[in-house]
Amino acid sequence: MKFAFPFFSGSSDKSAENPQASVPVRACSVDGKPGVQRSKMMEYDQPLVWVVVLLMLLGLVMVYSASIALPDSPKYANYKSYNFLLRQAIFICVSLVAGFVTFRIRIASWQRWAPYLFVITLVLLAMVLVPGLGKGVNGAKRWLSFRVFNLQPSELMKLFIVLYAANYTVRKQEVMHKLTKGFLPMTAAVGVVGLLLMLEPDLGALGVIVCIAMGILFLGGINGIWFGGITAMLAVMFSLVIWLSPWRRERIFAYLNPWDQDNALGKAYQLSHSLIAFGRGEIFGVGLGASVEKLHYLPEAHTDFLLAVIGEELGFVGVLFVVMMFYWIIKRAFEIGRQAIAMEQVFAGLTAKGIGIWIGVQTFINMGVNLGLLPTKGLTLPLMSYGGSGVLINCIGLAILLRIDYENRVMMRGGRQ
Repeated sequence: MKFAFPFFSGSSDKSAENPQASVPVRACSVDGKPGVQRSKMMEYDQPLVWVVVLLMLLGLVMVYSASIALPDSPKYANYKSYNFLLRQAIFICVSLVAGFVTFRIRIASWQRWAPYLFVITLVLLAMVLVPGLGKGVNGAKRWLSFRVFNLQPSELMKLFIVLYAANYTVRKQEVMHKLTKGFLPMTAAVGVVGLLLMLEPDLGALGVIVCIAMGILFLGGINGIWFGGITAMLAVMFSLVIWLSPWRRERIFAYLNPWDQDNALGKAYQLSHSLIAFGRGEIFGVGLGASVEKLHYLPEAHTDFLLAVIGEELGFVGVLFVVMMFYWIIKRAFEIGRQAIAMEQVFAGLTAKGIGIWIGVQTFINMGVNLGLLPTKGLTLPLMSYGGSGVLINCIGLAILLRIDYENRVMMRGGRQ
């Protein structure tokens, strides 16, 4: 099957309504001989592709705006004002190339590799904890340094837990309703991941990974009683982890009352300044580049709290635009997954929906933290926040989603993958 670079070609399913949108495609005739026919169905979902590209480009602009004043601080005194812009642009270019390479890989290959990729990522998570190998930032060891770039294994795990859970659900479909054979093995695997992440610590990544695994198991038809029971148990465990950790407990109390003088100058400092940024932005914002909160008032403005800078500079309209773009991605992920399952491609369908859950949960947590709906947690905004590992893994995951959509379209034409 002939294909082109997915980021620069394609259209949505609605393109079938356009009589001029037909393109030549290669198909197999009934007798098995190849033939050429014309189809009104485009090969790719063009709106999805351009929404992803638009979010990355908007993120690039906002990262530059949020980081332009950082060299004024002693921590970044050796940096140029365009340092983060340049690095983020390089991250995006590398991620697009990685997405193109990923798109060329058949979904059947990902299904075959899923268990091995999961185990390799577990090893990387363990390596982070080894003295001399793991790199710490702000008291947390979450990165492996390779000189040229830093790799965050927890970002890899978000993608590979999607593939592993989808593969596991397909392999165990006949026993998914049983506790010992269907549910406990997956619970044990997620438990090992959780233990390694808690040692870093990275409670935010653990929350996303647990939601991904549980969501895929639920969609795969797990027993409702066991699912409800384990959900309740996880809620109790997360509550205990927070309660038994004094600094996490203080952060929760500060989140409940961020305007208290002690909280506003302490644990709720980031949250209070994030809310001030949204308040200053009002409907249309103060203008691109005119944020005051990014001038050393709001910590991590170019990473975890990028949405607050968007809210201040572009206002409610800018935030709503970003929300709608992410909504489109999540909506399409579930539609592509449902279509794949309807054609009996269960692994592909669960993977597509798992990617939708991953992007949706992480986006919701990041936006909730920025808006004061959730306690402060160190999770970036997918595709937009500064960071190489995050943007790279997001692009690879979305390239897999595009490949699933591509294979769906090939099958609907009567061709072979």
